[in-house]
Amino acid sequence: MLPPEVWRERERRHADRAAALTGQAAQRRSRGEAHPVEDFLYTYYAWAPGKLQRWHPGAGVVLAGADERADWANYVAVPGGVQVDAAGIVGRRRATVTLARDVLVATRGRAPQLACFGLHEWAMVHRTRPEQVRHAGLPLRLGHDGTDAVVESHRIRCSHHDAFRFFTPTAVPLNELQPTRQDQPAQEQPGCLHATMDLYRWAMKLSPAVPGELLLDCFELAKDVRVLDMRASPYDVTSMGLTPVAIETPEGKAEYARAQREFSQRADPLRVALVDVCEALLQV
Repeated sequence: MLPPEVWRERERRHADRAAALTGQAAQRRSRGEAHPVEDFLYTYYAWAPGKLQRWHPGAGVVLAGADERADWANYVAVPGGVQVDAAGIVGRRRATVTLARDVLVATRGRAPQLACFGLHEWAMVHRTRPEQVRHAGLPLRLGHDGTDAVVESHRIRCSHHDAFRFFTPTAVPLNELQPTRQDQPAQEQPGCLHATMDLYRWAMKLSPAVPGELLLDCFELAKDVRVLDMRASPYDVTSMGLTPVAIETPEGKAEYARAQREFSQRADPLRVALVDVCEALLQV
């Protein structure tokens, strides 16, 4: 049980941190401005910046003096205060919680694979015309012919279904794997940037059973990973103030692999914490 002075301070710190992480994005959205790098976190992951503002204590924590939360979705009144309705959440989302647990555990049980070099972004524009690229405001750093040559001269082994499904038709048969949603637990590995960004997806899907601090940790990691994702992409991101990672060169490959390893290490304790949330829910 948390007394009001404790949990309200955590709530305040959470709101301040969320505002710092999402403030610029919220301002851009209010002006109708797009951002090719950061908007991914609010479009592909379909939660607006404001969704991150609300702090939750996670499951199993009673908030004393929190009567205003008694009517919140997924909360329930208990002796001494209110708490997240863990039984209701798992009752409605058991399949999601189970899938999250299975994917997270399986991913953590594998060694990180560090030789994909971000070629998933390149495969998404393979053999396209200029008007077909995903980020029309950013030119291709090597042009269309140069981009196609990189795709066709490299081994492509993308293990992430939600990246693979955006491959162009000509790039699909070039991938050594054909990942599907059904075999996601059997394919995901911790070196994959998208698997790391997806920690934020799982944290949101499990909310409000996830403590707010863990949710923001996952979001902040996803935000940092997205920057590398675009720096290593075929797009010229210099206009965004970013330095490209030239994965078509040995130096760029080494830089990308180092960053992959660092992100996989940073993700590991967050993945463990999310597994703990899933296990706790499934035992309710």
